Formats: sequence, C-alpha cells, structure tokens
Amino acid sequence: MKSEVLILQQTAHETPGSLTEYLTAAGVRWRIVELFKESLGKPIDIASAAGLIVLGGPMNVDEVDRYPFLTQEVSWLQAAVAHQVPTLGICLGAQLLAKAFGARVFPNHVKEIGWYSVQLLPEAGTDPLLSDLPSMQTVFQWHGDTFDLPREAVLLAIGDTCRHQAFRIGSRAWAFQFHIEMTEPLIESWLQDLTHSCAQAAPPPQSAEQIRARVPSALKAMREFADPVLVRFARLCVEKASG
Repeated sequence: MKSEVLILQQTAHETPGSLTEYLTAAGVRWRIVELFKESLGKPIDIASAAGLIVLGGPMNVDEVDRYPFLTQEVSWLQAAVAHQVPTLGICLGAQLLAKAFGARVFPNHVKEIGWYSVQLLPEAGTDPLLSDLPSMQTVFQWHGDTFDLPREAVLLAIGDTCRHQAFRIGSRAWAFQFHIEMTEPLIESWLQDLTHSCAQAAPPPQSAEQIRARVPSALKAMREFADPVLVRFARLCVEKASG
C-alpha cells in the first residue's frame, strides 16, 4: 500500500486536528501539503492518491490573486471525483468542492462561530459515511461564507443559520461546512483569534467564554459523531490504497 492520503493545509494555524489519528489507526499513509508555503515539495498526483482532504482557511474561494493555489485546488478536487478518490472538504474545502462543480460561494447572512446543531437528512441514512447516526448532531463552526448546492450533489445535512452543511458528490466525495476535526487544543488556539475574526460579524457569534464553557460536553458529543464518520472515511482510503 504505497499511495497516501493528501491533506491540503491552507494556513499554518488550521491543522488537521484529529484527522491524522484516524488515518494512522487505519494503517494508511498520509502527507500534509502546506499550500501556504512557496515550495510544495513532492509533486501531487491526485489520481493515485489514497484520499484527499482539503482543510479550512480564512480566505474566500475567489481570492485567487492573493492565494493562487486555490485555482489548483479546484482542479485537484475535480480530478479526485473523476478518479473516485475518497475526498473530504472541510469548511473552505467544502466551499471549494462546491465551486469545483459549478456552485456559487457567497457570504452567509451570519457568521457561524462556536457550537451549533445540524440535522442529518433522510438521504444521510444510506450515505457511506453518515448512515445509522442520530439525525441531530452537535458540531463546531468557524465560517462566514456558504454555498449553493451543486447540481450533482446530494444534500446530507442542514442547519438553522446556514442551510447547506453537508453534501456528497458522486460516491466518494464529501463536503462538511462544519469542523469535524476539532480537538480541545485546536479550539483553544483558534479562540486566540476570535476578536479579529468577529470584527465584522452581525449579530455577534458566541463569545470565547461561551465556546469554552461548552467544550467538555459539546466536544464529547461531536467526537461521538466524528468517530464513525472518520473511521469509515479512513477505511475508504485504505480500500483505495489497496486497489
């Protein structure tokens, strides 16, 4: 099993969180590609990858002049779907997957920052990642943009303040607007930037104190959701690497 899961990291502070734990436990190799650095190291061969994970970032999908790698990511996502590479787009990664398949990405009417509930739709009942899970889930959010649903997509989860929360393209590519990868240290590191992130938010999102107060219970609830989802995704990556 020589192929590896490629993890595309947009900024230094938005790391893979718990994602690498699941990949390592499944026995699949992984590599972080730090797109924010000038030198990307080894060339990227999407067709032979065991999987593709696109992380979040503070930029908009259309800021290609400032972040030229965004254009390349759209092409990589299209190639991953074409080659049935297991793919997971998180937050900005979800928005890039939407853009890659013709959907509009635009500012949501409110910023979602903190703990929110999302509802899994009946279509999630037969989804390879989301089947047999309770319909209401607690997730961590940190975003200002949202997206229209691509024509080819199956909507899997919705929210009250941002409707499109999860979708699938084809049989092996998923978009999660929420951050399923969060750990307590990663949440705390992001909270250091909360004042700056919320400067233009209206109405104000949850405060750092409110977010911290819910970490023990909410993070536990989200990990109960994340465990089966990410275990299943890692298994798909193992299957692709072994195929």
